[in-house]
Amino acid sequence: MAASPFLSVLVTIPLTAPARRGPVILVTSYETTATTVAIIGAGAAGLTLANLLQRCGVSCVVLERQSRAYVEKRQRAGVVEHRAVRMFEEWGLGDELFAGAPASGTIEIRVDGAGRLFHESEYTGGVQSRMCPQQILVQRLIGTFLDGGGDLRFESAGVALHDLTGDQPRVTYQDAAGTQHEIVCQFVAGCDGDHGVSRTVVPAGAMRTYTYDYGIGLLTVLADVPASRYPLFAVSEHGFAARFARGPNASRNYLQCLPGDDLANWPDDRFWDELRQRVGEDGLASGPVTEKGIVEMRSRVHEPMSYGRLFLVGDAAHIINPMGGKGMNLALHDAEVLARGVRAAVRDGDEAPLRAYSEICLRRVWDHQEFSRWMTEMLYESGDVSLAGPFRQRLARARLERLFTSRAAANMFAELMVGLT
Repeated sequence: MAASPFLSVLVTIPLTAPARRGPVILVTSYETTATTVAIIGAGAAGLTLANLLQRCGVSCVVLERQSRAYVEKRQRAGVVEHRAVRMFEEWGLGDELFAGAPASGTIEIRVDGAGRLFHESEYTGGVQSRMCPQQILVQRLIGTFLDGGGDLRFESAGVALHDLTGDQPRVTYQDAAGTQHEIVCQFVAGCDGDHGVSRTVVPAGAMRTYTYDYGIGLLTVLADVPASRYPLFAVSEHGFAARFARGPNASRNYLQCLPGDDLANWPDDRFWDELRQRVGEDGLASGPVTEKGIVEMRSRVHEPMSYGRLFLVGDAAHIINPMGGKGMNLALHDAEVLARGVRAAVRDGDEAPLRAYSEICLRRVWDHQEFSRWMTEMLYESGDVSLAGPFRQRLARARLERLFTSRAAANMFAELMVGLT
């Protein structure tokens, strides 16, 4: 069903008006679009959902509050796990999205400067993830959707959701020119992240929220300098550090820091000195820092992931700490489950898959939340003894050592990292 815009007129008449002049009529025009799914947010989750719906002939409109230039340059995750790559291939999008994206089959783990390579593919039958910076994936998803005639509206301000428990939800917003718009739809997909508007419209008591605070801060630094050859995790008495490629000449770097730390405490020179110390590489090259922030290591899950005809996708429904790179991959999984559910409802009149959406997604969400916490404890507690004490530090190092001495332990770790489970 193609989206069909038409013009409506809103007439406002004040209760009292001057007798001589007659009533004062204020006319405000707004445009209304009818579609099947209104998608709020043009990140990886929203754009994946849009492309999958497009592939199965279900109309949708995507609203994004930022500009296209901003969205396409936004730096986030960089590894797409095997399950997600296979999913895109099954929908006929693999070649378009992952052309030139190298396999990611080896990571380096350094303990007190001594590094060892962990070859994931040795434990997964050769199956590997793909290195694809999120901004590249997003750019390609945008291009593919628009080339297919998709309706993607950037700079949509003041998005509001209405009538979510009825048969015909509505979404209103204002475009960059100041024109008011209304989208009438069958379903709304909230893909606008942890701080978006979608989840805020859910009434108190309709969802339960589970949270966990790791008591750790994480300094994240994007720099115009190539990363290490392999994705790198490093632990030492000085704390945790990590480095990942974000393109051929850029890297995302992480340093454990105090929760609630201030960026003013981390000038560039201190960051580079600390990174060299923690990875045990005095000659590590520095470069221009293009982005810097501090992330509080927290996890959050909202249950259920739906309310009426609103379905939350990705970060709008769950936040996971960065360990293991599962945030974007969980969002991609949510998007496919929802796309299949909408297709069944529209094509076959079967809404059972939509009713099962939250249950299906949450099984994977909780599985990866557990893995993320397991990995966090292993790597963070292996380093700075003040974090958990000397006893737990020794336990964490034993757990880390087991990855290199036990095939069963290595199999489990590799399968979860690559996304086989």
